[in-house]
Amino acid sequence: QLQASGGGLVQAGGSLRLSCAGSGRTFSSYVVGWFRQAPGKEREWIGWSWSGGTTAYADSAGGRFTISRDNAMKTVYLRMNSLNPEDTAVYYCAANCRPTTGNCAYWGVGTQVTVSS
Repeated sequence: QLQASGGGLVQAGGSLRLSCAGSGRTFSSYVVGWFRQAPGKEREWIGWSWSGGTTAYADSAGGRFTISRDNAMKTVYLRMNSLNPEDTAVYYCAANCRPTTGNCAYWGVGTQVTVSS
């Protein structure tokens, strides 16, 4: 099971850190992805986190988003800085992903992020 948390209402220019809590013995070996979906828009990939800590980001992350993970805690984080209203979306994490295809086996319940201007 996956659970994204940490969303909320933040003013433009602010920061948030989202958490993705996993479970099971194999979670730490999974590639984990962060995605978001804004109202009326398609789901958008934000970045990947590999087990060893390597990360990759979409261009739209713009250097403002950072993914990290704590395998002992089975948690992957998404740090978001300099938020703007266009970042308003439901944010999801997914695990056991194949970055070459963009497909993930497990999806968590999203967390709402709302950025006010």
